[in-house]
Amino acid sequence: MAANTPQKPGGFGRFSRNLSFWLIAFLVPVVLIQFAMRNNEQSVEVDVSIYDAQLEADNIARVTIIAGKRVNGEFKSRILIKGREVKNFWTLLAIADSPEEIKRLRDKQVAIRAEEASPSVLSVLVGLLPWVLILGIWIFLFRQMQAGGNKAFSFGKSKAKLLSGDTPKVTFADVAGADEAKVELREIIEFLKDPQKFTKLGGRLPKGALLVGPPGTGKTLLARAVAGEAGRPFFSMSGSDFVEMFVGVGASRVRDLFEQGKANAPCIIFIDEIDAVGRHRGAGLGGGHDEREQTLNQLLVEMDGFESNDGVILIAATNRPDVLDPALLRPGRFDRQIVVDAPDLRGREGILKVHVRNKPLAEDVDIHRLARGTPGMAGADLANLVNEAALLAARRNHDKIYQVDFEDAKDRVMLGAERKSLVMKEEERRLTAFHEAGHAVCAIRVKGNDPLHKVTIVPRGRALGLAFTLPEDDRVSVTREQLEARLVMAYGGRVAEEIVFGRERVTTGAASDIQQATGIARRYVSQWGLSDAIGPILVGDNEQEVFLGRELTSRRQVSERTAQQVDDEVARVINTAYNRATDTLTTHRDLLDRIAAALLERETLSREDIAVLEKGETLPPRQDPPSALPAEKSAAPSAETRRVLPPIIGGPEPSPA
Repeated sequence: MAANTPQKPGGFGRFSRNLSFWLIAFLVPVVLIQFAMRNNEQSVEVDVSIYDAQLEADNIARVTIIAGKRVNGEFKSRILIKGREVKNFWTLLAIADSPEEIKRLRDKQVAIRAEEASPSVLSVLVGLLPWVLILGIWIFLFRQMQAGGNKAFSFGKSKAKLLSGDTPKVTFADVAGADEAKVELREIIEFLKDPQKFTKLGGRLPKGALLVGPPGTGKTLLARAVAGEAGRPFFSMSGSDFVEMFVGVGASRVRDLFEQGKANAPCIIFIDEIDAVGRHRGAGLGGGHDEREQTLNQLLVEMDGFESNDGVILIAATNRPDVLDPALLRPGRFDRQIVVDAPDLRGREGILKVHVRNKPLAEDVDIHRLARGTPGMAGADLANLVNEAALLAARRNHDKIYQVDFEDAKDRVMLGAERKSLVMKEEERRLTAFHEAGHAVCAIRVKGNDPLHKVTIVPRGRALGLAFTLPEDDRVSVTREQLEARLVMAYGGRVAEEIVFGRERVTTGAASDIQQATGIARRYVSQWGLSDAIGPILVGDNEQEVFLGRELTSRRQVSERTAQQVDDEVARVINTAYNRATDTLTTHRDLLDRIAAALLERETLSREDIAVLEKGETLPPRQDPPSALPAEKSAAPSAETRRVLPPIIGGPEPSPA
């Protein structure tokens, strides 16, 4: 951070103040006790019998009678008491204000002095010492609490953390795959550093920027990069830090946060997960949440109210912009909404390069190939993939991270860990091989499917056998041909079981295949308007729960006749796909048998292996890379459970069937 950045309270100064307080708290009573003991050494208590004996021996020079009871005196010559020579003494008379005792002292010509009972300075100090210590400790603790040391005394204080100079810096060089967002945020940083460049043309400082995007796309990382690049005070906190069980606490914290911001202006305030406090007012069952709504009202006023907060820029992040209050999203509060979406191919490649920057890589590592094989992954997913590859390489005792480590880590992240403990019969293994081979043949021979990436009968995670495709490039929409091809591929496993083993031997392994195919078919008809019989009409579900005022009610969106038409059309689309899968596998039965036999032999087939089998050639002997562990044979179960295909709309993702 810049040299003029305010430092966070704490450090050596705070430690030295605490140390000084406790040293004083402990040293003062020790000194007073020692002083009292030293004074007591000059005057020793003696028994009345010794006092009487020394008075009869005429060995007392002078006495001071205090309150008629206590006698402080001095011997003419020292006497030995308990092995110690004593000059000064004190004792208590048996009878207070005794005339006989005064007569005895006068008869021995002892100098007599009388005093009233009055506390000495030492006794006063000793008596006040506990109260002084208690008061000092209370003041010290109260000041610590007010500074944020105890939540009980800091309800209304902001919990924002001020990034100081010793915080590890994250810059835009550490962020990849969000070029448009970086351009928007870089302009805000330039505005903070050189406002005259913009204000001379009548521009004003943006008041807020809202980072919007799915989880894991790097919204918080971008905010940290802004903190590292800006060179200005940067306050960060979470939206949930505002809300407490006591009404009014959140609003007080908002006021305190902006007061700190104005005191350090120009500065940046970052609120992560702002939907925790910025939800739509008046929504939800039973009315709104008073505390959250008061907090939101105060935030709205502070951002753009009667008083201006010039020089304070608010950056917020959320993955739920649909639930935010419209008053919070309007220009003047959040002037900019910056979309941070899943990265494309070039962005994924850049993210991978950032994460492998300080890791030892082998010569065979191809970052571009790895980026092509991870469509739909966000930045957090890619960071996890690189970390899993490093851990896998360490478990294999590699000196570097090899391409095989990245490929295995990718399968682990996307499909789950291998389940090597399952032991299946050879008959069930053979059935599983034909099931996955059916998916593979439909993926290859039906036009519209993405290239087949891998087929395996090794169980991973919840999947007990997989055949999945990867697109050649990034895709944001899917054509009708691709959807219909996807349906054919989904039913390829069930149809293969029926063709090879007969209807009596068909298993339940296609349960999730049927589920995901039915979901695609229903959206095909009712949402995407691709059915010729229904047409481009958004039919939706038959019933929908609607919130009206303070109660839920259900209302039907379509008539009974339209709902029946939708069901009939969905059944037609599914039956068409099933018949196409049957025709495809019957026509290419020889390819189905070759792929199934290769799966039984090798358990996993890559894209290259499938291409060799498609040409009718024999697979060459397997040659594992020297960096890979020996393949462990494990019998795959009968695909009882399969991974559900990811949503078609929403980004290209791997499609295990």
